[in-house]
Amino acid sequence: MTKSVVPTAGRVTKEWAAELPGFDTWKSLHLLRRIGPVVHGICLDRTTGGDGYIPTAHVHALTREFPVVSLMLGQRLARPSGMPDPVLFARHERDFAHAVRALRQQSRLPLDEPPSIDGIVREYHAEARRRLEKGHGAAVLEMEDSVLVAAAAGRDELAGEGLALARELAAAWPKGSMPFDWPGAGPWFDGLAARAGDRESLRAVIRGQVTEHRLGKVRDHVSPDPAPEG
Repeated sequence: MTKSVVPTAGRVTKEWAAELPGFDTWKSLHLLRRIGPVVHGICLDRTTGGDGYIPTAHVHALTREFPVVSLMLGQRLARPSGMPDPVLFARHERDFAHAVRALRQQSRLPLDEPPSIDGIVREYHAEARRRLEKGHGAAVLEMEDSVLVAAAAGRDELAGEGLALARELAAAWPKGSMPFDWPGAGPWFDGLAARAGDRESLRAVIRGQVTEHRLGKVRDHVSPDPAPEG
C-alpha cells in the first residue's frame, strides 16, 4: 500500500490560492486582497498541535497603526455544533474541497468577489451590535475601524452612520467591559470623530501600514461602491 504524503504548508497555501483566485498569497498559510483602506483575508490558522489548520476569514483595517495583520471579524470554519472545524494536514487531500465550499457558505463577506466598503463597514456594525446583545463586551476597535475605513474611502455618509452608532453603543457598553485606558464615552467619541475628519492623516497611516506589512504585491481591488461623496 502506498503511503500518503502529507502536503507542505506551501502546497496547502497554493491549493487554497488556486480555489480563491481573487486573493493573493501574502505569506505561508495566509491569503489577502486589498480593498482600499482595508484588507480581506483567509488565514489557514495552524491548530495548537500543528498537525492541521482552521480556515479563518477575516479583515484588517489599514487605518490604524498595528504591528500585525489582525484577524478582525474573524470567522473560523465551524461544524454544525459551532465548534471549529480543523483540516488535518494528513487529510488535506480528502477534506480540502469540502473546507473551501463550507467556508464560502459560512463567510459573512463574499469570497468569490471583493466585498464592497459598504458591506465590510456594515459587517463591523453588525458585529458590534451582536457583541452587545450577547454580553461579549464593548466592540471599541470594531466601531473605530468601521468609522475610519469609511472615512478613508471617502464615504462620509457611511462614516456618519458609524459615528451615530458609536455614540449609541458607547452609552450602553457596560463599564466593566471597557479597556483599562478607556477615556470615557465623550472623549473617545470626540477623538474618533476628529480622526475620521483628518483624511490626510488616515492616508498616511494606510501608506505606513502597507509598507510595514509588505502589502505592495497584494492587489488593490476596485471597490464596487459609489464614487466618494462630496
